[in-house]
Amino acid sequence: MLRLVWEGQSEMRAIILLGGPGAGKGTTAEKIRDAAKLIHVSTGDMLREAVKKATDIGREAESYMKRGALVPDGLIIKLVEARLDAGRADDVYLFDGFPRTIPQAELLETSLARRGGGISHVFFLDAPRKTLVERLTGRRTCRKCGANFHVVNIPPKREGVCDVCGGELYQRADDREETILNRLDVYGRETEGLISRYEKQGLLVRVNSAQHADGLASEILGIIRGSQEGKRAGR
Repeated sequence: MLRLVWEGQSEMRAIILLGGPGAGKGTTAEKIRDAAKLIHVSTGDMLREAVKKATDIGREAESYMKRGALVPDGLIIKLVEARLDAGRADDVYLFDGFPRTIPQAELLETSLARRGGGISHVFFLDAPRKTLVERLTGRRTCRKCGANFHVVNIPPKREGVCDVCGGELYQRADDREETILNRLDVYGRETEGLISRYEKQGLLVRVNSAQHADGLASEILGIIRGSQEGKRAGR
């Protein structure tokens, strides 16, 4: 069990997964979270939960979301800090798709440092643009229960019908090719400087996310394990 690698650690650490839409961040995060007993932090999920519960941060975030505006970096980091404060000083967090910009990265680094911690690894899930487009355009969602399928990778038993509830499957507007191409362009512009920043810090590891999800997760886990065991051996 990879959790053994963290034994004896006294500092808060963060592992970051970066990658464009369709790179497989969510699936990969689930696999390595469960295998390594990491604390998964998805700012998107946290935002939606805060809005649903009508917390102070949720109400403030919703005011931006209703206008179609981006939620400010300062508000996002408040969510993250609240999660860090709820944990222990030696927890290891897995950030899924956060940070996305240099200001967010700076805020995260400051927040971790204030708690005596830092970033352990940054994995960039890299795949050809064509692969990302194929993954996203093939996605189908149930109108009734929200279950997700894929016309190639996870096809339903009956075309256009949800296996879970029998509802109609449809292609969301943001899964259409023209929308996806724009999302990829925006992501590339947003994260170019961030990727360069982590490369200069010696934290970035590029992994091929075009491979099968299990192979990708195994590769990342192997890198984490090797790094931590190397540190223990060097003590």
